[in-house]
Amino acid sequence: MIVWVNGAFGSGKSTLIDELRPRWPEALVYDPEMVGYVLREIVEVPTGDFQDLRLWRRQVANLAVGLVEEYRRPVLVPMTLVNPGYVGEIFGALTDAGIDVHHFFLKVSREVLEQRIDGRSFTPDNPEQDEKVRRWCKDKIAPCMAAADTLPSDTVFLDGELTPQELADVVLARVGAAANR
Repeated sequence: MIVWVNGAFGSGKSTLIDELRPRWPEALVYDPEMVGYVLREIVEVPTGDFQDLRLWRRQVANLAVGLVEEYRRPVLVPMTLVNPGYVGEIFGALTDAGIDVHHFFLKVSREVLEQRIDGRSFTPDNPEQDEKVRRWCKDKIAPCMAAADTLPSDTVFLDGELTPQELADVVLARVGAAANR
């Protein structure tokens, strides 16, 4: 089983996964951004977004399938994924492999997202880069919010302004892991 936690940058995906981790100790955590970071070291990313690399999408799906098949454990995935074609490509590969995908999307107001992004430090030793990343994240808010209407019909929308504990309760109940707390 894969539990994919989706939402705009600043919506609380990683925070929710951090809350789920000790409550669901057998689950593995897989962050597809790491695949993107590796690819950036090897190839050029012309658009600046590694999700636009077909290889990234293929490797994200392949590694997720491999983790489930090799370790027979649930996998928690915190990743913004809103391009309908990319969602279809990755989730289709997971489904084709016979893996149950539970897709959650954290809905958060623009104001709260901007506050959270402004409160983060991405590259503490490089203020210029930090501001560039903040701008990039904020530029993605509108497309992420608009994409909510294009996500798969079985997507579970959550109020991302609830506490991490409340959100974890909902996720665990939905995936049937509440007994593992």
